[in-house]
Amino acid sequence: MNEGEFEEGSRVLRARIDMASPNMHMRDPIIYRILYTPHHRTGTKWKVYPMYDFAHGQSDYFEGITHSLCTLEFEVHRPLYDWFIDQLKSDDYRPRQIEFNRLNLTYTVMSKRKLLELVKDGVVKGWDDPRMPTLCGLRRRGYTPESIRRFVDLIGYTKVEAINDVSLLEYAIREDLNKRAPRVFGVINPLKVIITNYPEGATENMEILNNPEDETQGTRLVPFSREIYIEKEDFMENPPHKFFRLAPGQEVRLKGAYIIKCTGVKKNANGEILEVHCTYDQATRSGGSDSDRKVKGTLHWVSAAHALDAEVRLYDRLFNDEDPSGHKDADAREFLNPGSLTVLTGCKVEPSLAEARPMNKFQFQRIGYFCVDYDSVKGNLVFNRTVGLKDTWAKQNR
Repeated sequence: MNEGEFEEGSRVLRARIDMASPNMHMRDPIIYRILYTPHHRTGTKWKVYPMYDFAHGQSDYFEGITHSLCTLEFEVHRPLYDWFIDQLKSDDYRPRQIEFNRLNLTYTVMSKRKLLELVKDGVVKGWDDPRMPTLCGLRRRGYTPESIRRFVDLIGYTKVEAINDVSLLEYAIREDLNKRAPRVFGVINPLKVIITNYPEGATENMEILNNPEDETQGTRLVPFSREIYIEKEDFMENPPHKFFRLAPGQEVRLKGAYIIKCTGVKKNANGEILEVHCTYDQATRSGGSDSDRKVKGTLHWVSAAHALDAEVRLYDRLFNDEDPSGHKDADAREFLNPGSLTVLTGCKVEPSLAEARPMNKFQFQRIGYFCVDYDSVKGNLVFNRTVGLKDTWAKQNR
């Protein structure tokens, strides 16, 4: 067979074990087959190659593996794994095969074949795309080793096929980053606010806690000026009942700064709001004499004069179906989520982030947790959304 005398696929070498065994794998399993495909290391030297069942146990034995962890479909292969080792081992040492359930997740696929198709077809941008359920993808999105271990502890190890809710993984990273991620101000959909009674050209530094969950992280100084940015969604000209953010005649507190009141807006020829005009109450500065005055809304902000431009990549679940592989009559790609990636440019972040480096993690206050991407360089910051502050999918699917 190895001399090349037979055509590929015309001969195999079998191990005759027990033709009456109820386990098909223990009757006469194939050990070697003929392949004329060049090997990436040995070229065309070998014409015969071992089957997985034969090579598995032998490789584990020669490499000194103690426990070979497999998914449940390999449970019926274990007697053959043990039999081959018993025939060929030369001492008392033997590796052991153990099976457990596959870690299936909702709203994604875990098959390497299907993931490879997504990469080859350009649906995602590689194995480390932050939407991929790979370790390098999760790392790039901002998941920490501790959060993944916490998730595995939460779901446990079983011998029952199950599909695990990805929201539990998201819970694990929220729990972890809530304790460790410093808080910063980032405005991803900016709207300019001009505080008309604030001195022109003046700047104040507001001292703000880096992480209220961990006071050892200290404080930072955030510059405040006459012109700031807030989120567009935090302003409505004609708000509904119980809208507690900024609106004409309505007051809100700027986090760590002052209470402001909307006095008017500036629009373009199409009626779109370009600027919001406000006044501030100097006595309401955080820590000041009237800082305890109650208002119902608190907004994050960034000083326009000191803001840094940033690109923000909002990643979401790759599929919009809980079990995209579970449909017998449909391809999983039919359930791809068209909104799994939204790229925002012209976002504004506070100046302390100028020194942020790839894989640094932050909480953008009131928005979510973000990680600095590998594409980020000084002067061109790029942030990946790891997860929002709340599970919005749960609300959508009620």
